[in-house]
Amino acid sequence: MDKQVTGRRDRVRRAALKEIHQTARTLLVTKGEAAVTVNAVAREMGMSGPSLYYYYASRDALVDAVTADFFQELAEAMERDRDKHVGGPLAEQFLAACRAMRSWAVSHPAEFEWIFASPVGGAQHQPDSARHQASLRFAHVFLDLIVETWETRPFPVPDLEELPEGLHEQLRAYSRLIDERLPPEAVYMYVTCWSRLYGLLCLEVLHQMDFALTDMEPLFEQCLGELITTLGLAQGL
Repeated sequence: MDKQVTGRRDRVRRAALKEIHQTARTLLVTKGEAAVTVNAVAREMGMSGPSLYYYYASRDALVDAVTADFFQELAEAMERDRDKHVGGPLAEQFLAACRAMRSWAVSHPAEFEWIFASPVGGAQHQPDSARHQASLRFAHVFLDLIVETWETRPFPVPDLEELPEGLHEQLRAYSRLIDERLPPEAVYMYVTCWSRLYGLLCLEVLHQMDFALTDMEPLFEQCLGELITTLGLAQGL
């Protein structure tokens, strides 16, 4: 087949996929998750449902593709702000990435809720899928900063045997999963830090603290300060 024809077809396909994803996003933001269906997207685009199935065989396939876009966008925002501080204190990179994550989440509440409605890297995600790879890219922004901190100046960790017994094998398993870049005790610190940040973001984005706080930023900043102290990064500022 003529390369020019093939190239034109590829461009048309990419443009169609971009429009499909944007239409799905608009439906999500304006009407909610349930409104994002293959037929609804097709209708908004002036297409028939069967025509859209040429690009995505099911709603699940469409959801996975749009979710991958969101993960990529969030990861790019975190990497971009982190990289502004490359060469400076590691604490500045950590703070910039975390603040970028919050900024994106607060600015895109529907997308944030959408991508975290199901487990990151869950069993239903194929390892070679765009969604899984994008979620790993996002996850590694935070993980890599923790690993670099550990390799540069190991932070205090608890004795594994002093932690609840039910955690021991889980921490060891995750350590093996990441090629032992962190020992189990350091994995505990990593998941503890992540759960604090993620928990605060969920409370803010889902408006679960509105009864007491109208501005969660000071609480988030306090948490960041505590985390960089825990990780031994505060003295680098």
